[in-house]
Amino acid sequence: MTQDRTIWSLTGKDALSFLQGLVTNDLRPLETGPGIVWAALLTPQGKYLADFFVVRLVDGTLLIDIATPLATDTLRRLTLYRLRADAQIKASELHLTRGLGAMPDGALPDPRHPALGWRFYGPEHLPETPVDWDAIRVANLIPESGIELVPDDTYILEAGFERLHGVDFRKGCYVGQEVTARMKHKTDLRKGLVRVAIEGEAPVGSEIVGADGKPAGTIFTQSGGFAIAYLRHDRSKGILTSSQARLWVD
Repeated sequence: MTQDRTIWSLTGKDALSFLQGLVTNDLRPLETGPGIVWAALLTPQGKYLADFFVVRLVDGTLLIDIATPLATDTLRRLTLYRLRADAQIKASELHLTRGLGAMPDGALPDPRHPALGWRFYGPEHLPETPVDWDAIRVANLIPESGIELVPDDTYILEAGFERLHGVDFRKGCYVGQEVTARMKHKTDLRKGLVRVAIEGEAPVGSEIVGADGKPAGTIFTQSGGFAIAYLRHDRSKGILTSSQARLWVD
């Protein structure tokens, strides 16, 4: 466990196939060698419950890397889904180190976006250079567990999972797959995460009001004069307001 991430080990002959039928992304590339896949667990109605990384290290060790606030409930759900599968999930003694630049031996690139650098799992933390991860997320419109990604509320396509390599539309069935596929193929997204320019500050989760005075969305992470916002696209024109801040689509 790190300060904000929980690391689990995943063992058993059905470990990957068990998860494959549950999560939004294709885990089969991990059957043959080291790698890292970002995926989400959804409700049957297609709403986000949790996101996590499934990792295979060079030595074959399988891990799940998840935000600690989501860990307890997610483990409970995975345990319920496991049924008779030969798959065990337990706490790992490995630690996560994140960084930018040259990757240490054994590190893996963050699969969401090159700007997020690498992730290393080892018995000890590596030395870290301070990084403003919020600034990177805002600049590249990357949502975070428990902030922009809200359990029982967020739809992953509105949150950019397709752009960030978190969903596979060819892998077959998983929980929430029908709703996600329908949103992909049969509808235009009318809401979603957008990067906005902002003057002033607003508490995360504050309502955004459109130029017409109607509710338009929600403000989230802010950094360097920009922010991640969840907006209705038809109400995102002109100057918007949130708390004491003014904002507009970048």
